[in-house]
Amino acid sequence: MNIKLYELREDEKPALAEVMARVGAGDAQMASDARMAVGVRVAGDVPVGAGAASRVDDAAKPGAAPQASDAPKRGAAPQACAAPSDITIDTVPDELGLENVASAQGFDAVVISGRSAMTAEVLDRLAELGVKYLATRTVGVDHIDVAHAHELGLRVCNTGYPPEGVAEFAAMLMLIVLRRYKPTLWRQQVNDYSLGGLEGRELGRLTVGIVGTGRIGQQVARILGGFGSKVLGYDPYPSDAARAAGIEYVPLEELYRRSDVVTLHVPLTEENRGMIDAEAINQMRDGVVLVNVSRGELIDVAAVTSAIEFEKIGALAMDVFADEVGIYHESRVNDIIRNRDMAYLRQFPNVVLTPHMAFYTDTNVNSMVEQGVRGVIAMAEGPGSWASEV
Repeated sequence: MNIKLYELREDEKPALAEVMARVGAGDAQMASDARMAVGVRVAGDVPVGAGAASRVDDAAKPGAAPQASDAPKRGAAPQACAAPSDITIDTVPDELGLENVASAQGFDAVVISGRSAMTAEVLDRLAELGVKYLATRTVGVDHIDVAHAHELGLRVCNTGYPPEGVAEFAAMLMLIVLRRYKPTLWRQQVNDYSLGGLEGRELGRLTVGIVGTGRIGQQVARILGGFGSKVLGYDPYPSDAARAAGIEYVPLEELYRRSDVVTLHVPLTEENRGMIDAEAINQMRDGVVLVNVSRGELIDVAAVTSAIEFEKIGALAMDVFADEVGIYHESRVNDIIRNRDMAYLRQFPNVVLTPHMAFYTDTNVNSMVEQGVRGVIAMAEGPGSWASEV
């Protein structure tokens, strides 16, 4: 099997070498391992907001997080990794697009990441070139025209990763804004060590509302339980696992009304796009803390900005932002950033913006690389070999 892997980053190379070493050593458990490591359907977060009607998995729903990356350089020479078990991988740092799709000729499968836009036109060319399998090293698949891929007979899979990294990051953001670390850090840069205006709140004394109680939401609840927080949850599909994690299910309006902190853990759908709008914010407590590590488009930026200006929202922490592609995960130190909403929100002392890095841990990077490679191998075993195909 010949695999072309695009967008390979330096931090992914050790993981790729490790998985290829196992494949190359003739791992007798390769097929079953692929199903175990890749094929277990990742029970995920579900869409919420108006019109949400069907269960959605983290691993199968549009709304992919762009993956962390150094800006890939065009024209870099491919690096080949060969294994004696008839699996060969050619890797390049470039993303896959219409301008270089011919480079996939002769390959059975391509593995991409979030920067490669798989439009109908690109997919048509891949099919013409004989590519049969497509894997993305991301959770979401909004950069792939999945319906058109199916029409062409292309089999598509995505990846998942353990929930702990994102959940821990969400809890960290809560603590950062509750303890007013951003203005504290600013002051220290000019040797101002005064305490006025920096009084914080204790997370264990607050009620936290988790919107979306999939794997990540459940892990957030477990972490909050260690602090002693009261945890509410909303999900169109309540689960016993979430209840066991300490979540009390309530209607969304009640969650907004009772929560000191509201944290979002849902994939992006057309139904919940902009769900945190003026109407939702008006139902929340004065001084509410809002945390978003899911998708920037869940937020109505204009409504949230106004609520911060008038102090309805006490603090905002976001690891994601609408129109972040081309900004986050790149060095733009000498550039003019054309995202006025991002620039304006960043200047508030009670707003913390991080560059879409909640997922970015060694565990998750290794998981995404391995699942990307093993996913196409598992799909090649035959129809139905991998339950998590999208």
